[in-house]
Amino acid sequence: MKRIIYKWIFCRIMGWKIKGHINPEIKKCVLMVMPHTSAHDFYLGIFTRGITGLEMNWVGKKELFRFPFGAYFRYMGGEPLDRSGNLNKVDAIAAIFEQKKIFRLAVAPEGTREKVTQIKTGFYYIALKANVPILPVAFDFGKKTVHLGKPMYPTGNLPTDCKELLNHYKGVLGKIPEKGYQVV
Repeated sequence: MKRIIYKWIFCRIMGWKIKGHINPEIKKCVLMVMPHTSAHDFYLGIFTRGITGLEMNWVGKKELFRFPFGAYFRYMGGEPLDRSGNLNKVDAIAAIFEQKKIFRLAVAPEGTREKVTQIKTGFYYIALKANVPILPVAFDFGKKTVHLGKPMYPTGNLPTDCKELLNHYKGVLGKIPEKGYQVV
């Protein structure tokens, strides 16, 4: 019932659609979500998750998961990130992949909603270390479409792999287009 309500609001009222799909057999992956130019991206992710019916996750510092919001953040797919023990973020997140049966991690490679000229590569190294595919996800406000791309396993050749992944975002407009990373 919840999926029907999500779809009705998202498609009928808001006028959005979802193109592509995520194979439910892919239980672990990194969702490369771009462009990230507005706080509106959050509810697009929530609707996408609700309509697909697939668990999608995010990480935040462990302090966010204390009372009173901890239970809600976990319900919303959040996973506390514990960087104690001298683990860097990539290693700490790769460790979460090892612990979970299902973990589809949404990451915004731009790292901010402000204008950037270069994307951060942590998403790539997390996928490489955890040995999981990267699925490009585009929030296209110009066409009111969430584009779900095909999974790609990182090869270790960052420039070649990123070029292939970024093809998914050509012509895609964020909510505030001038803030979006320009894919050429």
